[in-house]
Amino acid sequence: MLFKFELIKKDGNARLGKIYTKYGIIETPVFMPVGTQGTVKAITQKQLLETKPQIILGNTYHLYLRPGIEVLKHFKGLHNFANWKLPILTDSGGFQVFSLAYGKDREKGHKPEVVLTEEGVKFKSHLDGSWHFFTPEFVIEIQKIIGSDIMMPLDVCPPYPVEKERAKDAVEKTIRWLKRSKKANEGNWQALFGIIQGSVFEDLRKESALKTIELDMDGYSIGGLSVGEPAEYMYAMTEVVVDIIPEDKPRYLMGVGTPENIIESVDRGIDMFDCVMPTRNARNGTLFTHYGKINMKSAKHKLSDEPIDKECDCYTCNNFSRGYIRHLYNAQEITAMILGTIHNLRFYNKLMEDIRKAIKENRFKSFKEEFLQKFKSGN
Repeated sequence: MLFKFELIKKDGNARLGKIYTKYGIIETPVFMPVGTQGTVKAITQKQLLETKPQIILGNTYHLYLRPGIEVLKHFKGLHNFANWKLPILTDSGGFQVFSLAYGKDREKGHKPEVVLTEEGVKFKSHLDGSWHFFTPEFVIEIQKIIGSDIMMPLDVCPPYPVEKERAKDAVEKTIRWLKRSKKANEGNWQALFGIIQGSVFEDLRKESALKTIELDMDGYSIGGLSVGEPAEYMYAMTEVVVDIIPEDKPRYLMGVGTPENIIESVDRGIDMFDCVMPTRNARNGTLFTHYGKINMKSAKHKLSDEPIDKECDCYTCNNFSRGYIRHLYNAQEITAMILGTIHNLRFYNKLMEDIRKAIKENRFKSFKEEFLQKFKSGN
C-alpha cells in the first residue's frame, strides 16, 4: 500500500488527518503550492522548501506540452527530473482544456478551439496552435509517466454561469470518463481521485457525488467551483458534497483559494487545497498578512521600517522592511517577486500549521473567529 488516508480526529466538521504516500506523509488540512510546469514560479526549490510545503501540484496539460512525455520518460518522472523529494499531485488538465473552450475568447465571439466527444477532447495548444487529443486513458498514461503520487482523472469542467443541461451533461460524461480512468489505472501504485462536478445545482452535485463514491476512489475532489461563482454558492455546494462522500477518504477542494475560503472550507470538512493566488499575487505586488492583503507598491510603505507581517517567520519578514520591498517592486527588480513569493507561500503554509494545531487542541472555532476578525480588520 503506497497510499493511505488516516483520519486522526475531528473538531466539529474540521478534520485532522494524514495521507501516506510513496514520497512521504502529508498532514492535513494541507495547502499545495502550484508548480504547474514542474516548478513553483519565482522561487528556487531551496527557498520553496524553507516555506515548509508538504506537497506540490503539477499540471498534466502543461507538462504534456512542455517539456513533453518523451523528456519526462527519459528522466523517469517528474520527481527525478525536478529533483523533488516530496509528494506531487497532478491535475488532469481538464480545467485548462475547457477554459480554452469557455474562456474569454469564446465570450468575445471567437470559435472555441476545443472539440468534445464521447471518446475524449480535441484541443489546440496555447503554445503553437497544434492539435492534440486527450482521452481518459491517455491522461492516465501521461500521469503514469509523470509519476505523481496522486492523479486526477480527465473530467468535463463547465464554466460559471452554465445552463443546467450542460452541467448535467458534464456530470454524466465525467462519471463515464472516471470509469475508464479507473480501469486504465488498475494495478498501478499511483492514487486516483474522483472529481465531483455539478456546478451550483444541488441535485447535480448529489448525483455526481453518489455516482463517484460508488466507484470507491482513493480520494474525492470537488471540481467546478472557484470559477467565478459567489462564495456562498461554493460553500453551499461543498456542504452538499461532504455530507455524502465517506469520512475515511481525503477531500480535495480544487483551485481554492483565499485564506478566508480555506478556513471556511476546513470548517466544512475539506482536507486539501491548491491555488495560484499566493504566488500570482506575489508576482504582482499583493502580499498577505494577518491583517489582510496589502499592495506593496503603495506609497504609504515608502518609509516603513516594519516587516510585511510582524507575525510571520519567513526569510523576507525576518530580513527586510516594507520600504525596501516596495522599492524593489517599483524598480521592477526580480528580487521583489522572489521575496514576495517566499512570504506569501510561508503565510499560507503557516496558516495550515495553525489550523492543524487548533483542530488538535479542540479550538478550531475560536481560532477561525479570531483569524477572520483580524484578517478583515485591514492593515
